[in-house]
Amino acid sequence: MIAVVVMCVGILTVVAAFATAVAATQNAEENLIARQKALETMESIFTARNTQQIKFSQIANIPSGGIFTAGPTPLWDAGTDGLLNTADDIPFPASGVCPAGPECITLPGPDGILGTADDVPMSLANFTREIQIADVLEVDPTTGIASVDPNLKQVTVIVSYQGGTSSVPRSYTVNALISAFR
Repeated sequence: MIAVVVMCVGILTVVAAFATAVAATQNAEENLIARQKALETMESIFTARNTQQIKFSQIANIPSGGIFTAGPTPLWDAGTDGLLNTADDIPFPASGVCPAGPECITLPGPDGILGTADDVPMSLANFTREIQIADVLEVDPTTGIASVDPNLKQVTVIVSYQGGTSSVPRSYTVNALISAFR
């Protein structure tokens, strides 16, 4: 009788661990997508600055006189300027198995091969992206007075999504400092 109880406890522990692993695996795909979208966005800002596509003064949110939208937005196409989260962003055109609208990823279908007739679209409509740009303060060591550093800004990219099977919102955040100098 004791052996049966011990065995039941052991089996329940293994089943609980298995259920946790399955839940983590289901969220892994969305976590990876959020990470990639946040890093892509940060890289596009640095590239635009490095190639002088935009001036350092334009690296700000629209309410602060910049070109980047404020608040969460859907994952739209970058528009004519090639920059994400600006005023000219547009819905993605329909392509392949993906319908028009927010960005969509094509996944392999039941045959496990990408590029065949059974490919499946995965809409990223449950994802949003937000770019927050803030001035960086520098403190004068002699006076202790803080002032805005004119050559440095903090950029925060937040990609949020509704997590798979759960209704818990999740997000991935990337922070970086960007300077006026290349």
